[in-house]
Amino acid sequence: MAKVQRAEAFQVDVPVETLRTDAVQQFVKQETVFVEITTDDGATGLGYAYTIGTGGSSVLALLKDHLLPRLISMDTRRIEQVWQDLFASTRSTTVGAITSLALAGVDTALWDLRCIRAGEPLWRMAGGHKQEVPLYDTEGGWLHLSTEELVRGAKETAQQGWQGIKMKVGKPDLTEDVERLEAVREAVGERFAIMVDANQSMTAAEAIRRAEAFRNVNLTWLEEPLPADDVSGHVKLARKTTIPIAVGESLYSVAQFREYLERGAASIIQVDAARIGGITPFLKVAHTAEAFNADVCPHFLMELHVSLAAALPNGKYVEHIPQLRAITKGEMTVHNGHALAPDTPGLGIDWDRDAMEDLRVA
Repeated sequence: MAKVQRAEAFQVDVPVETLRTDAVQQFVKQETVFVEITTDDGATGLGYAYTIGTGGSSVLALLKDHLLPRLISMDTRRIEQVWQDLFASTRSTTVGAITSLALAGVDTALWDLRCIRAGEPLWRMAGGHKQEVPLYDTEGGWLHLSTEELVRGAKETAQQGWQGIKMKVGKPDLTEDVERLEAVREAVGERFAIMVDANQSMTAAEAIRRAEAFRNVNLTWLEEPLPADDVSGHVKLARKTTIPIAVGESLYSVAQFREYLERGAASIIQVDAARIGGITPFLKVAHTAEAFNADVCPHFLMELHVSLAAALPNGKYVEHIPQLRAITKGEMTVHNGHALAPDTPGLGIDWDRDAMEDLRVA
């Protein structure tokens, strides 16, 4: 059998590996909420979700008080049925971040179990389109870094053979954003991809103004220029610029992505498996994007997203932000500028349980 016998949730706080700043916030710590599911035949799956500083205890409480008790005796092979049942049981708090993160913890644990039982890695079980995905770096593009530091980091990334970098924008003075971008473009040449991320910091009018100012830098995309709930503003911006608009890390349902795509408000989809509610809805978003001929470039969580992006025909990039090294035994493999999805059965993340226990929140 494969019914849930025991389900446990716990929180592990992982310190940030380096200072990370953008136009609206600072990454304080990764509150990592784990869900471990054990079945009546002794099989175990481990899943997780995260926040960047607040809300982890709320996700944990929702799991412990409501979702995990409901899981007992459910069939772990029926992942879609489990997801829909848990979602329906929390309708008063959906759609929203806390519920989505809690669902993601359960769903990723169920997928870990599914892959382990099959003896297959996630990238093959989720689609198996390819094993390598182009990699771009965000770690060298934070807003607090000087122009000299940005240029130095971009050159190092290019020399390693990686495909591109992402820079944060949203300096109070537009000319400073432009100067920083132009300096990096000059340093790396025209063939190297440069993405920019405004972290929802702009109005539609300001985003249109800045997109015009960035026009000659040849950007790969402009990410989260406006608040995520301003779909109309994104429509206006997309009609005014030739820079592709990227959204997704702050969207929490398949329907929200569908609206962006239907209205032409975005053409790069950055779905986050934790924030959308797990691998199950992640794949639904990805296939919806495929129907609209849009690329999927997942947000953060490179250790998990490398397998999901590899699974997809429209998986375009993996974002390099290492954050799990303190609680894992290995690192994501990089080969010729591409991230390589692991062949290990399950999610493919080699957790260090002793290190996790040391950082576990009482």
